Amino acid sequence: GPGIAAEHIPRLTERFYRIDRSRSRETGGTGLGLAIVKHIAQRHGAELRIESTVGKGSRFALVFPANRVREARLLAK
Repeated sequence: GPGIAAEHIPRLTERFYRIDRSRSRETGGTGLGLAIVKHIAQRHGAELRIESTVGKGSRFALVFPANRVREARLLAK
């Protein structure tokens, strides 16, 4: 995407918050996605981090504490 202005970042995880108010639910979603992600992350002891630069794009990351992560086992084919 085009990136998100810094003043919007703190509010992105609020329920029903949309940066572009002109977008309808049909074209821009409900504004619930990141709020849901944040609450699920918190339930697992993780943090949602959002970095963005206008004109370059955005990065969304879930950061889990080490004690909440297990090593994945590879399945033999």
